[in-house]
Parts: sequence; C-alpha cells; structure tokens
Amino acid sequence: MSQHSADPAPNTALATVASHRDWWRDAVIYQVYPRSFADSNGDGMGDLEGVRSRLPYLRDLGVDAVWLSPFYASPQADAGYDVADYRAVDPMFGSLLDADALIRDAHELGLRIIVDLVPNHSSDQHEWFKRAVAEGPGSPLRDRYHFRPGKGENGELPPNDWESIFGGPAWTRVPDGEWYLHLFAPEQPDFNWNHPAVGDEFRSILRFWLDMGVDGFRIDVAHGLVKADGLPDLGARDQLKLLGNDVMPFFDQDGVHEIYREWRRILDEYSGDRIFVAEAWTPTIERTANYVRPDELHQAFNFQYLSTHWDAAELRAVIDRTLDAMRPVGAPATWVLSNHDVTRHATRFAHDTALGTQIRDAGDRELGLKRARAATLLMLALPGSAYVYQGEELGLPDVVDLPDEVRQDPAYFRGAGQDGFRDGCRVPIPWTRTGASYGFGSGGSWLPQPENWGELSVEAQQGAPGSTLELYRTALAARRAHPDLGAGEAVEWLKAPEGVLAFRRGDFVCVANTTGEAVTIPAYGRVLVASAEVTVAEAEAKLPSDTTVWWTTA
Repeated sequence: MSQHSADPAPNTALATVASHRDWWRDAVIYQVYPRSFADSNGDGMGDLEGVRSRLPYLRDLGVDAVWLSPFYASPQADAGYDVADYRAVDPMFGSLLDADALIRDAHELGLRIIVDLVPNHSSDQHEWFKRAVAEGPGSPLRDRYHFRPGKGENGELPPNDWESIFGGPAWTRVPDGEWYLHLFAPEQPDFNWNHPAVGDEFRSILRFWLDMGVDGFRIDVAHGLVKADGLPDLGARDQLKLLGNDVMPFFDQDGVHEIYREWRRILDEYSGDRIFVAEAWTPTIERTANYVRPDELHQAFNFQYLSTHWDAAELRAVIDRTLDAMRPVGAPATWVLSNHDVTRHATRFAHDTALGTQIRDAGDRELGLKRARAATLLMLALPGSAYVYQGEELGLPDVVDLPDEVRQDPAYFRGAGQDGFRDGCRVPIPWTRTGASYGFGSGGSWLPQPENWGELSVEAQQGAPGSTLELYRTALAARRAHPDLGAGEAVEWLKAPEGVLAFRRGDFVCVANTTGEAVTIPAYGRVLVASAEVTVAEAEAKLPSDTTVWWTTA
C-alpha cells in the first residue's frame, strides 16, 4: 500500500509532539483494536508489529493520537480485558520490545500513544487471584478481591443480588464454598480498592508504562472501582435497565474520585502533557463532569452523545448539555460515534426507527453510510476532542451475519446482559482489494470478513474522489488548519429549518440536515467540506437529505 508522503524527520516530529501543550483539548484520537488492525506474522491475529507497520497510514489520515485496546498478557476470556500481567505483552501481540518500538515510531511520526488500563478487575489467572483461591478462606490475598460467604443454610446462595453486566449472577462460588464478585465475566474478578495493596500496585503499573513513554491511559470501567460499603442488595428485578440511568452500589460511587486525584499527581510528575481519559458510564453528563475536575482526569467519553439518534432536536440538546456540564470544570467535551463495544454507526443509522447501540439487522446500507458520513462531519465540527474507531474512516458496517460458531464475545455465551453481538464491530479491517484477508495478514483473520470487504478497503478508497476515506482525510486536514475548529467551549446556534442544525464558530459554519428531504439554506460562504454534493446558487444552497456541510466565511 502506497503512502501519501515521506516520513517527517524524527527530530521535527518529536519537537511537535513535545511542544503542543494541552494537545488533548482538541485532539482527534484513533482507537486501534490490535487483534483486528493488522497481522504481521500471518497467524490470523493482529499484533503490535502490525500496528507499527501501519502508523504512517494513521499519520496521513490526520489523527493526533492512537489509543490501543489491551495487549497485556491475558487468557483472552474477554478479548484482553481480563489481564493476567499488567507489565507484560501477551505473546499473541508480541513483546515489550515491540511495544517500545511502536511507541518510539509513533513519536517520530508525531503521533501520541494512549494505552488501555483495566483497574476494576483482573483475570482469574492473575497471580494474586490464583494464590487467593489456592490458599483458601482466610488468605490475606482474598482481601484484595471481594470474597464473601454465601447466604442460605449452607451458603449456597450468592452474597447479594447483584447481576453481571454480561448476564447472570455477579458472583461465582469456588470449591471451598466462598463466593467472589465479578461485575463482568467469571474470569474477571473485581479488585477490592479498599485494600491498600491494590492502590500501590496500580500506582506502580502507571509508572511502568509512563517510563516506557506512553502519553496517557484510557481507564476501563473508570466508574466501577469503588463499591458501596457492605455490598448492599440492589433490590431491582431488572438491574441491567438501570445501568447508566441511576447511581448503583457498584458504579459511580463518590470514592473513585480520590483514586483519580492520586493518579493525577503521578501523571503530573512526568513531562510531555500526558493524559487520562475515563470510560465512565454515569446517569447524567453532569456526573460525568465530576471525573474531569481540574485535579482528576482530563477527558471522559461522552456516551450520551454516542447513544443519541440521528435527530436534530436530540443532537442539539445533548450538545448543549455536554458543553454546559464541561464548562464549569474547565474540561473539553469529547465526542464519539463508534467503539469496540457498540454497533458501528454506519449500521446504527441504517434504520429509521429508534434503536439502541446493539443491532442485529444490517438495515439500509446506503442510508446508514450517508448518515454516518454526515454525523462524522457534525462530530468533528464540535468544540473539544473527537474519537474515531478503526475502520469507520472506511465506512465499515457491522458484520451482522457472523455464524454462531465463530463468535467470541463472552456476553453472547452468557445468554443475557449485553446483547453479545460485539463481534460484529470487531471484524478485522480490509487494507487491500484482494487477498486471503484483504491485506490484514497472510494467514486469514480470526473473525471471517465479508466477501465485499475488498471494495471498502483502504486500497479501493485511497485517492478515490468522494470515498469515505478521503472525506475523513479532507475533514481532518481542514480541522487541523482551521483555527475555529476543535478548541473552544461553545457554539453559536443559527436559525435553521426544522430537522436542521446550524452553528457558527468564528468564521466557520456547520450545517447538518438530519431529515430525509433536501432543504434550502443560506450560502454562508465557501464550502470547505461536505458529506454529499451541495448545490450553491448565488446566496442559497440546496443541502441534500442526511448531509452535513462546512463553510468558511473568511
């Protein structure tokens, strides 16, 4: 695959990385799911060397940083979010030397590296947990997790009524009769953050990776570390419907904030403007803002925005509420449309009816892609930082027809909880038109790719006028070049027809038509970027259905 330009001189790129203060306030951060990005050794599984080989592509795409999903030593019960050793790279992904080389190469290209940190739970194969089980009741190591005797005459019932996010009880019984807590899969026992050894260990882990040169951490389940005293029953019959809608005894407890204040003091000891971003599912954007107060974390994912429908009124409401919530704490808003846990937005938007973030129906592919392109331009025009999930720049849909026998999502096998169809957004991405895995690697891919994947590949779209890849490249270049894009904390809403969003930021104007019909709008100046063809005649412009356009009035 050809590259767009020669690599920059290392010293120039490194100087750029080091000199851009508060870079995270308007950064575009690209999520790499390592097992599905690029395979360097032909074993069908993506790896760190594969990611490293594709860093020039990400540089040319125009992103500022790369967030890597977990690559730590793990039995892979939940795609690496069950960590057995936080200071080792799983052999399926490479070695610590590969991680070091990837970080160094990224910095030479002017890219920053953010790694996933999983502090809520470990793998059941973590040395602490294995010893705790082996040593039996009374072992001091059991205090580092949540071991409890059961209820009932013989302790045969779980200690409380909490349910796993993946479905079923949040407790599993070990052979000696005690139970342990796992908010996710049984292979993911929750740490007890009231135990000082847990805090000591994670402060050490932070320093290990900061010393390796990483530029920040994405904190998995950042809202889950602290549990309510006494682990009280929840009492709800359908607990999963409450997730993200109410404060839970195991989520969004106020005690998590002292942990992050300690972590922030560590991060601030290091040069280079390094950051934390929280995966914090909270009932309101206002509670999310608590995680990004000046002495805590830098960013928190805006899941309320991700789950908003393609509707002008809903979008405006969540945009306003987000900006209003972040302004008092001085934190940037974040915007995201897809990630490794939800249906890709090109498929979510392929339906006219209101649907959640997990969808099993392909819907109208053409409609979904058109809306996805428009939604991307809207997202990239908003003040703050934006996250892009690998493959969305190719317009990839979810793969909704994977055979049951190839699925690996643990939630799928639990038969409840999350829908269990996250594999559809994790299918390895296509790089070339042809080949056993469309350029992903020489040995096939760990999840099967659709037959039409080649036509969505980087090779097929690179340099092709109107392609989704070129739309992303053009938009990201314009965002980087235009002073009124990205940074800031407010938008000026403009009068617009029903179903249309229009706002100004300096001499920049964004207009998004969320309706199914073309609309006539003022011609605000010169078109910078548009997700579909816009017809301009004198002082008016015809904006097609489900289309976003950027204007400059300068």
